[in-house]
This record gives sequence, C-alpha cells and structure tokens, in this order.
Amino acid sequence: MSSPDHGLVPHISRLAAAHNLAIGEASIRVNELGLDFRVAIADTLDGEAWVLRIPRRHDVIARAETEARLLQAVAPHLSAAVPDWLIHTDELLAYPLLPGKPGLTLDESGAPVCHFDVASLTYAESLGDLLPELHAIDPAEVRDTGVVFRPSGETRQSWQRDIETVAAEFEIARDLRDRWQRWLHDDSYWPEHAVVTHGEIYAVHTLIHEERISAVLDWTTASVGDPAKDFMFQQVTPPPEVFDATVRRYVERGGKAWPRLADHCAEI
Repeated sequence: MSSPDHGLVPHISRLAAAHNLAIGEASIRVNELGLDFRVAIADTLDGEAWVLRIPRRHDVIARAETEARLLQAVAPHLSAAVPDWLIHTDELLAYPLLPGKPGLTLDESGAPVCHFDVASLTYAESLGDLLPELHAIDPAEVRDTGVVFRPSGETRQSWQRDIETVAAEFEIARDLRDRWQRWLHDDSYWPEHAVVTHGEIYAVHTLIHEERISAVLDWTTASVGDPAKDFMFQQVTPPPEVFDATVRRYVERGGKAWPRLADHCAEI
C-alpha cells in the first residue's frame, strides 16, 4: 500500500458515505497499482473491511459493466473467491474484502514488493487447481456478458492485425518481425480450443493464503480465447519446474494442454 495524498482520504470517505458506506478515515489504505482504478481498503465503523475502486477515467465504466456481468457468471464455478460488487455506480465500485493477503503491493517509494515466494511449488499447484475450473466454464455462459469472444482460429488473426497496426507506425527489427511471423504461421504453437480466461493472473491480481490462491481480482482483461493467456506470467517465473508443476496439476485436474504450451507462452 502507498501513502495517499492529503486530500484523497477525505474524498474517499465522502464518496463512501454518499453510497451509504460509513468508513473510518484513519483506516483507509490506498493502492495505486491499477491503471484504470484507484483502489483503497478501509474498515467500516462496525469493523468490516471493504475494497473501494474509484474510476480514474470515465471510459472504464462501460468495461466495469462487462466485468460485473462476468463476475456473476464465473463465481459459482471457482473455488477461489471473486469480488461481490455490493456497490456499483459510475463513481464507485465496492465490495467486502476477500480472504487472503495481496500477492504484490507497492512500498512507500513506489517499488513493487511481492509477498510470497513466486517459485513456490504450493502456489504453482494452486494455480494448476484454479485454471481447470475457469477453463471448464462453457463459453456460452459468458457470451452475453460483453467480453471479447474469439474462437481459436480468430486468435492468430487478431495478433496479425495487432502486429500490422504496430508496423504501420513503428520500425520493427527484421529478426523480431520474422520471429513473430514464424510463430503466427506454425500450427504447433497454437491451441485448437478456446476457453474462458482471466487474462492477467499474476501476483497483482491474486490474494494469497499459505502460498495458495484464495481470491482472484480485476477481471477487466477476461475474454474467451487462448488458454495460454492464463499461463504466460507463470511461464516466465524461474525456475522452469514451477511452470511444469502448474501444467502437470492442470492436466491432472482435467485441463487440456498441448506440447508447445510453454513455447507459445514465451512468444506471447
């Protein structure tokens, strides 16, 4: 958590009060990590901890509507907790604090601090337990939420369009451009199925209890598409056996992997 500026705490307190949530100003702790929302944790006057998300820009509100619908759809399927937005307006999203401690926060200087061992095999297997639950959700259940919906064949097309957009504005090194094209045109990298994904499961978006994932936050990047999106942050975590443990548990729990999953994550 970071120290909020002098005028922010009273503003958060007044905003909460306007939504019939009475919090103690002295309890407010602000986390500035989010790009779309300023996040605060505060205690109500009766001692219950709440999370308050204040939009940084008006354009994030429409995406929040999509996220709200998605949370309702995925919550019954997951053993880890997800936010239950009891307050949901254009000015404030708020919900009771979920179990566990933040996986990563900022210190007073703004430097990131990880609060668990990212090389933990316990955490790796916990992720391997969670992802089969998420990926087993029938995509039809979230079709009407508004999330991006890309069948497996469309994922590569989307990457190709993105690369072409970048190439139109920036010079890309030839070896990098060639590498991207080899990736896009080699079928062995790519899954033949699409799943419901969170999109950014890593320390910032998870709460941890005894090195296991107890809650998953911030579903703004959720979509139906490439399952590798939920593995890619784990794949870059040393040592390699951490990623292998996640994939092994994922398959044991019914998840569908493919031989070049790790390579595909590296390219993403």
